[in-house]
Amino acid sequence: MEDNTYNVLFICTGNSARSILAEALMNHYGRGQFKAYSAGSHPTGVVNPLALQELANLQLPTDGYRSKSWEEFARSDSPQLDFVFTVCENAAGEVCPTWPGQPMTAHWGLPDPAAVDGDEDQKREAFKHAAVLLGRRIQLMLSLPMQSLDAMSLQRQLREIGNQ
Repeated sequence: MEDNTYNVLFICTGNSARSILAEALMNHYGRGQFKAYSAGSHPTGVVNPLALQELANLQLPTDGYRSKSWEEFARSDSPQLDFVFTVCENAAGEVCPTWPGQPMTAHWGLPDPAAVDGDEDQKREAFKHAAVLLGRRIQLMLSLPMQSLDAMSLQRQLREIGNQ
């Protein structure tokens, strides 16, 4: 990996909640060293309003997010990816496209906040919990000494973060 910006793709099935949160959090915490994207294997076409509300609660930008297919990132003119993370169980079990750049991959699964049954407060709490968990994992990743770890060690560390 080079000394410049790392490209990170977060994948979920619908690309409406978890992967959107992860994209926003990585772009915020990565401070220009990491450029995050998100996509879905079967995108819903709509970003969940509670995901955008949670971003607003965190004082993060809420504009420009869209639910899109992972095929956008498998084309030859797509950004060369350094890392690809699945954040849901369904996407982790699917056959992924071939990503440009031969990125490192890991599964960072967490419960789908959009699937929570309950009142509005319970649903908002689920989105908050997802954002906290993703933020913690992203910060753990960002604390890794990327330049001094060999590829196998870095891959192992990234997979372990998914268990946090």
